[in-house]
Amino acid sequence: MTGSGFSAPAIAFSGSVIDRADAVRGDPEKLAALTNWRARLLRLDGLVPVIAADGGLEWGTLADADPAAELVFLGLAPDGRACFAAVDPALVGSVAPPNPQLWQVMSLLAPADLAVYGAAKALVDWHARHRFCARCGHGTELRKGGWQRTCTNPACKAEHFPRVDPVTIMTVEHDGRLLLGRQPRFPPRSYSALAGFVEPGETVEEAVAREISEEAGLVVRDVRYIASQPWPFPSSLMIACHAVADDDTITIDKTELDDARWFTRDQVVAAMQRRDDATFNAPPPFAIAHHLLVWWLNQ
Repeated sequence: MTGSGFSAPAIAFSGSVIDRADAVRGDPEKLAALTNWRARLLRLDGLVPVIAADGGLEWGTLADADPAAELVFLGLAPDGRACFAAVDPALVGSVAPPNPQLWQVMSLLAPADLAVYGAAKALVDWHARHRFCARCGHGTELRKGGWQRTCTNPACKAEHFPRVDPVTIMTVEHDGRLLLGRQPRFPPRSYSALAGFVEPGETVEEAVAREISEEAGLVVRDVRYIASQPWPFPSSLMIACHAVADDDTITIDKTELDDARWFTRDQVVAAMQRRDDATFNAPPPFAIAHHLLVWWLNQ
């Protein structure tokens, strides 16, 4: 906390120092020229980053990759070296179980490393899951350094691109209080902003209003955009918004939420300061919901 306001950390998974180098990944000859002994390979244990002795991401060489693995071109490092990640053949067709270790690792990584890992994780995960054409069912193959897959059926040749799913995440205000909710999977006493996927045929503002209505039974107005965050679990774009409700009567959808309630400014401050007298646990700093609470407290 600085002065009378809270300071927010950098938005997690943003701010990568790697140049995605579209001109390189779209040119097979340029890409092949960079696939050499100088290139770096991001070390992954499945989808979990391997941590180096200095606490950052661990990098190897292309010689460390499984010969059967596909290589995804992440881009160019500031020193000009090409950076890659490998799609472990063991990931193909598998369902990765929840990994508590991953959340611990993420809290240790520096923002720049977390951004690099987030992009790599989303890409590798997508390639492992997108082996067949959604149009005709034939196999697909990696193109453009891993930023595209193309159907191998000569009669189809459909192009597929890494998926990004837009998700609205929002706080709601009424008479100086903030609405927060908790899902069944949350740790005890943890509350966060409500969230939901943007559906076909609706704007972000409409998605915010619909989700709040569905989950908490509230009608809102004055929806405003606050910030966004890439969220590679598996491949979402979190769109953080804030809205205002004229009525504070909550009707909880128990299929979505365990609870939802209004919190005063003092209660939110206590939670953000992690005080012993806090009435709830606030979202962690790497979540965009944390930034929403910081934004609201600083208004």
